[in-house]
Amino acid sequence: MSDAFDWHGGRITRHTLVDAAYRNTRNVRRFMLAQCGASFRFDRDFMAWIRNGERKTMGEVAEEWLGRHPPP
Repeated sequence: MSDAFDWHGGRITRHTLVDAAYRNTRNVRRFMLAQCGASFRFDRDFMAWIRNGERKTMGEVAEEWLGRHPPP
């Protein structure tokens, strides 16, 4: 039995830890759109940062994206 988070159907919160099974799923996209707004997009550099092996939460992921793309 695996303790890996279900990135496709699990309830993502700002406290959800990014684990080794992390995937850029529709579920993740919905969370990020809700946190960051309609201008949210994945890009290669950002995806690499998410999966860099450092411990982080999805709240920190959202804050990182907002820091890289401040609202106008």
